[in-house]
Amino acid sequence: MLLINIGQLLTLHSHDDNSRPRRSTQLNELGIINDAAVLCVAGKIVSVGKSTSALRDSWLKKNRKTVIEIDCQGQVVLPGFVDSHTHPVFAAPRLLDFEQRISGATYEEIARAGGGIRSSVDGVRKASKNVLAANVLRMLHEVSEQGTTTVEAKSGYGLTLESELKSLAAIKDAADHWPGTVVPTLLGAHVLPKEFHGRSREYVKLICEKMIPQAAKQKLARFVDVFTERGAFSAEDTARIFEAAEKNGFGLRAHVCQLSETSLRSLLRFSPASFDHMDHVNDADIRDMAKADTMATLVPGANYFLGLEKFPPARKLIDAGVPVALATDFNPGSSPTPSMPFVLSLACTHMKMSPAEAISAATINGAWALRLNTSKGSIEPGKDADLAVFEVDDYREIPYWFASNRCAFTVLNGALTASAGSAFFG
Repeated sequence: MLLINIGQLLTLHSHDDNSRPRRSTQLNELGIINDAAVLCVAGKIVSVGKSTSALRDSWLKKNRKTVIEIDCQGQVVLPGFVDSHTHPVFAAPRLLDFEQRISGATYEEIARAGGGIRSSVDGVRKASKNVLAANVLRMLHEVSEQGTTTVEAKSGYGLTLESELKSLAAIKDAADHWPGTVVPTLLGAHVLPKEFHGRSREYVKLICEKMIPQAAKQKLARFVDVFTERGAFSAEDTARIFEAAEKNGFGLRAHVCQLSETSLRSLLRFSPASFDHMDHVNDADIRDMAKADTMATLVPGANYFLGLEKFPPARKLIDAGVPVALATDFNPGSSPTPSMPFVLSLACTHMKMSPAEAISAATINGAWALRLNTSKGSIEPGKDADLAVFEVDDYREIPYWFASNRCAFTVLNGALTASAGSAFFG
């Protein structure tokens, strides 16, 4: 496949050290090539450069008839978005929570009244794996229409051994029918299920001794996640779960500092791939994170949908040298959006990130958050052919046109997927 006549090609190539995530001023380096072309063969990027140079390539001249050539008509091409935080395994939206929040109830008040995460549990426990897989696949198709090519997908709405494994199996089934890349994550430690009320140590033991080993044995996940928060799991619980996850070969990540401050120093010793949310992080932890490669994954869609005035402190984190990623946090309760372009818009308007910083955070740093930086997140020879083409003249239009899908098509591991209503494909 040859994409040619690209107006702006955002390669995300950097001349700096590529052995660590992008941070500080590096986030503004997009590696733009004007009037560009990208050649992809067998699902991989093989050459990147000017259109005129591509047309002079001897291999291309010889094989021109076998190459699918797409005239990008001066539009913008960038790496496919890497959405490194989603919760797609659920049975139904949480509309009662939505109305209660409009009436003034807080996230924690809704949870105490039996809503929130726990209200999704019954539906997941009762649903068949096939129904859950169909829901996940629907979400995957929708995100790819908006430029996303790699998705992290968590379990977490079953909260029993059987239903958590069923959720991970549903993610696997959906991933098998989608050309993009799915990274499954076990989130058995989402909240304490009601049948374990007052017995949190027993539930953590179940996660460590049953859920994690079984998920490893069946090869159903790559990461283990923990919701580390008041009303969920303590830092001590998280450390125990991290230890069990490491023993079973999983990568580590955690929801932290969403509703309240949590000291992160004791968890940073595990070198987790990502700390997500980070709304209430303290200055000491910011300084520690600036020295580490643990990503701060920010999910402003949740703040928007919950009606919060305060958004994650992106500027403070970036200016301190903390590597930052962006993700949708797609879920039925606090962020029901599959749109990475909308998240980029929120990052610019509510967190004062520049458009370039937002794109870097949603591509190469998202890949770092999933430990996929050697294959995803930039357009360079040898990397996977994951591309997003936007019907705009300037990359800054992607976050500018909020709540509007300007994605013409995506290329997912070399497979072409047109966006609904795209002018490119009628």
